[in-house]
Amino acid sequence: MLPCFYKKYFGFDCPGCGMQRSFLALINGNLSESFILYPALIPIILLFTFLVLHIKFKFTFGAILLKIWFMLTCAIIMISYILKITQNGFYN
Repeated sequence: MLPCFYKKYFGFDCPGCGMQRSFLALINGNLSESFILYPALIPIILLFTFLVLHIKFKFTFGAILLKIWFMLTCAIIMISYILKITQNGFYN
């Protein structure tokens, strides 16, 4: 696993911490563990999949859906990050 730059140099988790472990859990078929480690991973994968499909097929409302999906994914990332730092403490 690659070390987290923020954790290494600043001593606290970044909003992306846990994504690698979550991806490995997803590859191994542990969907629930993947969601617990990083709740935004599946929406991110679906977002990029839809982005590629939109680029290829030019869906009518694809750009609007991508913007909404992106905002929801960012909200999931920030909410899960806030919950993580409030439950585990900022410096753990």
